[in-house]
Amino acid sequence: MASTKLGKRIVFTGGSGKAGRHVIPYLVSRGHEVLNLDLTPLPHPSVYTLKTDLTDAGQVFNALTSHFHINHYSKPRHSDTVPVGPIDAVIHFAAYARNMLVPDNECFKGNVLSTYNVIEAACKLGIKKVIIASSETTYGVCFAQGDTDYHSFPLEEDYDCDPMDTYATSKLCGERCARSFARRFPGTDIYALRIGNVIEPHEYEQDFPEYVNNPGTRKRNAWSYIDARDLGQICDLCIQKDGMGFQVFNATNTTSSLKVPTMKYLKEACPNTPITRELGEFEAPLSNRKAREVLGFKEEHPWHKYVKV
Repeated sequence: MASTKLGKRIVFTGGSGKAGRHVIPYLVSRGHEVLNLDLTPLPHPSVYTLKTDLTDAGQVFNALTSHFHINHYSKPRHSDTVPVGPIDAVIHFAAYARNMLVPDNECFKGNVLSTYNVIEAACKLGIKKVIIASSETTYGVCFAQGDTDYHSFPLEEDYDCDPMDTYATSKLCGERCARSFARRFPGTDIYALRIGNVIEPHEYEQDFPEYVNNPGTRKRNAWSYIDARDLGQICDLCIQKDGMGFQVFNATNTTSSLKVPTMKYLKEACPNTPITRELGEFEAPLSNRKAREVLGFKEEHPWHKYVKV
């Protein structure tokens, strides 16, 4: 895919994590300049990592007015009052990535406070585009206690999200913060991505045969996933699409992780769960229809491109 006509200056939080280490190279390939805020360096030749504690509001405000590289001190001043260039967008992926990494209260505090700090700083600094990572877990099954059914299929952005776990609740709180600030700062776009199970390129051969041949194990992910590189495309499309205020998008691949038609499988595996519309033959139940129709997302990395079953 060709690079964007005019690259943006993007601050990306959590870029050294599983998703970020693929999304950032995609954004760089599209012509964007990226600064990574993380506690662990990202091994990328053109992306500098600024070690930042995002639960500290002062550090966040400072990082969002930082140089993008140590070498940038030699550049001419942007203006008499601002030595560095303006930031066009913030992409906030940094978080405790699931339950049981830290105690629940720390997971909630870290995820919610960091998201609040990033959105607040971006809005008050006049940054007009913020993209935050929400989660598939908000649909309430992934980390539910015991076996729980979805309310209906497909899972779309107007679904009544009612998770019982701390991680998913922290992500819903992040969405509410985003909605609040988008209303408070008219003209600011804040898009929340409900990201599916992220799959890195090497994981197709390693994990997907099990997913495909034992589909019952994928109920928690709604038989859906997102290729880490396709997630980069979604982030880039969000950067390009302006003027929508607060929005939620399911960030998943178009194709399910099933090897049988989606409707057939759902009717057999989940007979008590209503199906509210006809799904495409192999459409993922955690549907990205909104991302396709509004952003123009086109899946480039379906699993069957890499796995033979």
